[in-house]
Amino acid sequence: MLGKNTNDLMAFLAVARERSFTRAAAQLGVSQSALSHTIRGLEERLGLRLLTRTTRSVATTEAGERLVRTVGPKFDQIDSELSALTELREKPAGTIRITAGEHAALAVLWPAMTSLLPRYPDIKVELTIDYGLTDIVAERYDAGVRLGEQVAKDMIAVRIGPDFCMTVVGSPSYFERKPKPKKPQDLTAHDCITVRLPTSGGIYAWEFEKRGREVKVRVDGQLVFNSVPLRLNAVLAGHGLAYLPEDQVKKHLADGRLIRVLDDWCAPFSGYHLYYPSRRQPTPAFAVLVEALRYRG
Repeated sequence: MLGKNTNDLMAFLAVARERSFTRAAAQLGVSQSALSHTIRGLEERLGLRLLTRTTRSVATTEAGERLVRTVGPKFDQIDSELSALTELREKPAGTIRITAGEHAALAVLWPAMTSLLPRYPDIKVELTIDYGLTDIVAERYDAGVRLGEQVAKDMIAVRIGPDFCMTVVGSPSYFERKPKPKKPQDLTAHDCITVRLPTSGGIYAWEFEKRGREVKVRVDGQLVFNSVPLRLNAVLAGHGLAYLPEDQVKKHLADGRLIRVLDDWCAPFSGYHLYYPSRRQPTPAFAVLVEALRYRG
């Protein structure tokens, strides 16, 4: 009953505002006779005449005018809200939740966001720094960022950064106290600034490769940080050796504040990938972000 009344009221409002069955029928895409039948049915159910019709004109009765004043604005509001929803579907807007490691956030995500967000003021990005292998579906994230080999096969993965190298560095003051390591195994005799992995709870083993031979070394030291800037500050202050992304230490290597060691053992890692569930229907905002991040090098 409600659905029929709603449709009939919309037909009545079209006639009342156009003051013409001909124009209202064209607007609604129905015949004049069908529209006339609809209005008569509405009047019979209400027990009131809503329109006065002559061969030349159509006018609202007192009851009809009251209906236009009270019901008309409500239909206008509904129509406006539906239009706004359509615009939301077509215009990039809404909140995007991403989980990523700190280096990915600093090196890839943040530069892209500083360029993207001023052009799309209705997009919001919520970025959580997490070193664990987060279940993005269970935690209700829109996407995550991992190295290429870490992305699950059932996810869509989009490469967002180039291959990069980790590097072992120490300050000149540190190497005044300790000899430079010649091979990865020598690191066990050094003070190393380390990271604890939240997923396993263990200290991250530094990874090396040379001529196809892979080596993982379980290092130790006084300091454990899960922050790139804190590890960088600590190594600059001479507290030990650090295993850091090359791009984060490049300027300090150039000005001599840090010294690189074991360079021939530091093979490149595959670049970062944005990943999300294959069943996800991308919103315009998410699609815009993916394109802004997509690596084209």
